[in-house]
Amino acid sequence: MTASKLVHIALVGNPNSGKTSLFNALTGLNQKVGNFPGVTVDKKTGALDFEDGEQAVLIDLPGTYSLYPRRGDEWVAYKVMMDADTEIHADAVILVADASNLKRNLLFCSQIIDLKVPVVVALTMNDIAQQKGIKIDLIGLQAELGVPVIPVNPRKNKGLAALKKAVQQISTEQYKAPSRDFIDAKALAPAAVTGMQKLFPKLSEYASLHYLINHENFPLAEREQSLIEKLEEAHQFSPSKVQAEEVMQRYSRIRQIMQKNVVEPDPLEKKLFTDKLDNILLHRTWGYLILLGVLFLLFQSIFWLASYPMDGIEWAFQQVSTALGNNLPTAWWSDLLINGLVAGLSGILVFVPQIMILFGLITLLEDTGYMARISFLSDKLMRKVGLNGKSVMPMISGFACAVPAIMSARNIENRKERLLTILITPLMSCSARLPVFTILISLVIDDHYYFGFLSLQGLVMMALYLLGLVMALIVSYIAKFFIKIQEKSFFILELPIYRAPRWKNAAITMVEKARIFVFDAGKVIMLISLLLWFLSSYGPGDKMETVESKYAAMIAAAPAQADSLSKVQSAEQLKYSYAGILGQAIEPAIRPLGYDWKIGIALITSFAAREVFVGTMATLYSVEEDDDTSLREKLQSATYADGSKVYTLATGLSLMVFYVLAMQCMSTLAVVKRETRSWKWPVIQLVYMTVLAYVLSWGTYVLFS
Repeated sequence: MTASKLVHIALVGNPNSGKTSLFNALTGLNQKVGNFPGVTVDKKTGALDFEDGEQAVLIDLPGTYSLYPRRGDEWVAYKVMMDADTEIHADAVILVADASNLKRNLLFCSQIIDLKVPVVVALTMNDIAQQKGIKIDLIGLQAELGVPVIPVNPRKNKGLAALKKAVQQISTEQYKAPSRDFIDAKALAPAAVTGMQKLFPKLSEYASLHYLINHENFPLAEREQSLIEKLEEAHQFSPSKVQAEEVMQRYSRIRQIMQKNVVEPDPLEKKLFTDKLDNILLHRTWGYLILLGVLFLLFQSIFWLASYPMDGIEWAFQQVSTALGNNLPTAWWSDLLINGLVAGLSGILVFVPQIMILFGLITLLEDTGYMARISFLSDKLMRKVGLNGKSVMPMISGFACAVPAIMSARNIENRKERLLTILITPLMSCSARLPVFTILISLVIDDHYYFGFLSLQGLVMMALYLLGLVMALIVSYIAKFFIKIQEKSFFILELPIYRAPRWKNAAITMVEKARIFVFDAGKVIMLISLLLWFLSSYGPGDKMETVESKYAAMIAAAPAQADSLSKVQSAEQLKYSYAGILGQAIEPAIRPLGYDWKIGIALITSFAAREVFVGTMATLYSVEEDDDTSLREKLQSATYADGSKVYTLATGLSLMVFYVLAMQCMSTLAVVKRETRSWKWPVIQLVYMTVLAYVLSWGTYVLFS
């Protein structure tokens, strides 16, 4: 490996084989997430550091069971493996194989080896294999496959040094392909394969077979495509027949390898801990009760664990605002700094603890293997509303963010179920709604505990998440009658074994999600906060100056009332500002929901990103009141002209319901358009969610008034 050429290593393997764990262990925090060119499948890349200081790029490809792709993410991995991706070339491959399920993993493993690409097999789950009583002759297995086989345990960082050494060796042209192919690919279609190798001399026999099968999906010249078509016609090439014969030959050889090198226990021996636990967690009654309990604890923990750091951040920003207000001169730039910049920054950072805790807990659930059980438990219910169990994972991901959740719906093969999943996923309460829910719950819901541990605020938070879920199921049930796509589907899911959670992995995820929130969402919030400061500090004509002159005279006449008069002056100036005029223009439309014009401004600005609501309110109330009280205290004391409270129980609940159901996110609409390749579905989504939010918010306000 030379310094001038940066080597690219592809990481491939079956789903649930430990590939993601290995990627995290090899790259740590040195990762980037993007998209593969032309598709909306996540591309995770990271820096792989070797012992001698050299470095390579590790590309985590989507999990796949074989080199015969069906889903969009499988096509991504397939094209890279076939060197048919115009943007990505893999110099070497780390192939992850599950030692506890070796027979199934060897199918994909043998296919990659027959491509004649430099490959190292990373054998994971060795501890699980040992628990099952499986014994593997590593030397014999390595001799049979003809490639290095390295046992690793990413959770405990075992075997990583040996794996890196083997990868470095094969990636520096020290790789020798096995002298014997795993199967005789040429024998499956002799004349056609021979013809392909004349056209493309660098292709292996097995790669030639795949070019015959899938050449239409490869970036080949028109003349080359035509020549391959003629080859197929001349030799009556049948892709389905070839595939079936290939798989049979591979499993025949795999059986021989397993008999020689793997000792497996009697299948009638006692069940593993995983099976025993599944009898409880997947029980037709207890399973659902346990699931509700897990979700309840998840939302309770967000309040329990985040309260102290949030209070600390609020206190720190109050101190900063007070110190700046006492020491800076009275000028527009100091007002911008305190009421624009600091107030906006406070609205971002105060919710970082809750976002970190939410993502950390979700990561722990995934690590333990319980997330897959949620899909399994939900399949029966999902089918009744037109979905299937695979829809659950995008929906659960929607609790974090709708954008990647909608992208992950590509794993659903059935077009109708995929479209329904895309249409309802934004109804899941994403992490961007969390700051809105938190501030509103703390405003209008008492901090009361039942039986000493059941928090009323936590119960309300859970109810909001369940409301989004229930409405999503209702919408799906209704929409399935209007989407006229007839296509059968099957739900096949491999349940991973239960594992102890990886705390390091959870910590990495928490830090990464906090960084994304602060630097991605935070930029939007900060930009809108500064824009709002301008819109709420200035207004058309000379009305603002007239108000200022009026109150200056009043303060000069009654200096003792200066503080109270200043607050009234700020409120009146805000009313005549650009922001005030905009809010008052839409107030008649939102007044039936219990909202004032300031909330109206927040509804408009938060369409860029839902979490902007809090930053908007922080800016508006900071401009109006130059004191050191917290945002919650300012909102609690907010009143109408007649002295009645703005944030009553009815208004707070109405606003929460609105944010559960409304499409307040431009990014989500953009990704729906990208996934459906039409503006029709995002427009339908925007209309139905807005109408649903308005009607149910109005009903909530009327009910609790």
